[in-house]
Amino acid sequence: MEPQETGVQYSRWNERCPDEINMNMSASGMSRIMGIYNRLCTGNLGIALKVSGCLVVLIVIYLIGYVTGYYVHKCK
Repeated sequence: MEPQETGVQYSRWNERCPDEINMNMSASGMSRIMGIYNRLCTGNLGIALKVSGCLVVLIVIYLIGYVTGYYVHKCK
């Protein structure tokens, strides 16, 4: 039986600590993802990205409404 790289082990029958949870994660894959997440989604850069993303979504929704309203109310 091969050991798993990522997994959660719950020690239910351990008398010393009945609620002990051991989490083993692969350091190479998760550290890159967490590094990118921490860089882009937290702090001042994360706030700026979220605000700019919301503005882009609002502009796209406005443009879709404008174009569809133009064609719906277009005089023949």
